[in-house]
Amino acid sequence: TQKFAASEQRKNKGKRPMRPRTDFALQMQEKQKTRLSYGVTNKQFSNYVKEALTHNGVNTAQVLFENLETRLDNVVYRAGLAPTRRAARQMVSHGHIKVNGKKITVPSHTVSMGDELTVKDSSTGKGMFSTREEEMGNYTAPAWLKSDLKSRKVKVEGMPKMEAQELLFDLRAVLEFYSR
Repeated sequence: TQKFAASEQRKNKGKRPMRPRTDFALQMQEKQKTRLSYGVTNKQFSNYVKEALTHNGVNTAQVLFENLETRLDNVVYRAGLAPTRRAARQMVSHGHIKVNGKKITVPSHTVSMGDELTVKDSSTGKGMFSTREEEMGNYTAPAWLKSDLKSRKVKVEGMPKMEAQELLFDLRAVLEFYSR
């Protein structure tokens, strides 16, 4: 309405109009979205990007995506064993998850094709795991994971494939940010 427009004009009087965001600002925003959604520190994320940039001749965005997706805490989350990545990170660091029969407490541990993740036998009765099956309902894990919530086992059957429409962030902008 006219009244609203007039009040907004009075509020904004003397303020400079917002400038459009620069490429740097947009790239920084994409980097932060990616980093925070995976729950990694700046240093860890920087190392993942540097490692991806060393692969010449391949899609570096795909390599970065694979590095982030194959972290143990992310695989636990993607398989449906945890409601969030933070909860998955806590499950791993508290020793509830085994990889190929060995207890791993490092959330950044990289899983490989053929690895089998299980919930520790003594942990299956805990509250976070006992209600997980009902909470998930008809959840389907990504194609590269074979998840069985009843027996609480996950098998890594392939590598994740980056699909741009599924991502909430732009990995190419992140790589451009680090390529400066």
